[in-house]
Amino acid sequence: MSFTQWTGIGVAVLIAVLVVTVAHWVLTHQLTKVSPLATPLVRHCRVSAYAAAVVVGVNISLPDRDEMTDRALFPIIDHFMTILMIGTMTWFALGVAYAVTDTVLDRLAANNGDDDHHSRRLQTQVRLLRRIVATIIGVLALAAILFTFPAVQGLGAGLLASAGLLSVVAGIAAQSTLGNIFAGLQLAFSNALRINDIVVFQGEWGRVEELSLTMVTIRMWDERRLVVPVSYFATTPFENWTKHGASITGWVLFQVDWEAPIGKIREEVGEYVNHHPLWDGRRWSLQATDILDDGIVQLRAVVTTADSDARWDLCCDLREHLITYINEYIPHALPRRRTEFLTAQEAEPYAAVFPDSAVRRPRAEQTGSPGPDGSLTAGPQGGSHTRDGDGSSDADG
Repeated sequence: MSFTQWTGIGVAVLIAVLVVTVAHWVLTHQLTKVSPLATPLVRHCRVSAYAAAVVVGVNISLPDRDEMTDRALFPIIDHFMTILMIGTMTWFALGVAYAVTDTVLDRLAANNGDDDHHSRRLQTQVRLLRRIVATIIGVLALAAILFTFPAVQGLGAGLLASAGLLSVVAGIAAQSTLGNIFAGLQLAFSNALRINDIVVFQGEWGRVEELSLTMVTIRMWDERRLVVPVSYFATTPFENWTKHGASITGWVLFQVDWEAPIGKIREEVGEYVNHHPLWDGRRWSLQATDILDDGIVQLRAVVTTADSDARWDLCCDLREHLITYINEYIPHALPRRRTEFLTAQEAEPYAAVFPDSAVRRPRAEQTGSPGPDGSLTAGPQGGSHTRDGDGSSDADG
């Protein structure tokens, strides 16, 4: 190409870049305070806009085949610039799509508390729709680039002719992926799972950090991230602590002796919970819920909180307080296991009430004398002996 043609390309690129620079300045200094879309546009489209401006400027000022000195290079240059045009415009379109959705998400994030179900549901749906739109734009751009090659155009005609067979094959091959995609859409639009929902997964609770078309990312309480296929939540029952509200009930289980003054412990629980800043003021209680097999009394203290984080902290604080209180002020309430030994005289009243008890169990009369193991053996005089549970024996000779 001649110097004049290069100069024309340079001028066109400079004008295009200048237009983008002016638009960037206006968005940054003038429209930021007026439109909430200005800041996301600058953040997502700044680099892609300059790249698209350069490519557009070159395409506009690119000379025709007849104007080029070496005409053999024109098809290569023209094809390359077409691919660059598709790629940069796709990049710019994705930036615009993300900027628009970020504007909506930023507005929803202002009311993204656990109690605002509508806001969190819309946020989840907008994120999924953005991913779907981005995927569609990317697939279309890739298809457009491939169809710029003549060989692929002929292959495309054959593919379209056998689209029915290919759709069946693709559906079978991508059955798992498609199942996850439909499961993600089902969860998002059925309001079963939302961003920031608190769920229980395999006995541990965490917060839904990201919900995509195929995966759910759960941030656990200890900062771990669990990445779970979205189909799991569509096919397996799970706990959602914030389905209808953030408020939740916590409980503390502890064991005491039969001599424990439950009324006094109940008063202490009420005094502590009423002055705790994490209690939401709805209700609290203390009840004896069970008597365990070893004779220990099980008490359960129930408290209500505004959210799951407060529930965990309040339950831990209450448990620590009860441990200290019982240990210091009512140590006789600590759980104890008793073993009682009965003498022969003390066992008689018990044996009268429970004749089949091991304390006193009559045995069949046999002849002989008791051996080392307690069994009866033949006596030297041919008499018989019987032994009761109190250790006494009768003999007849």
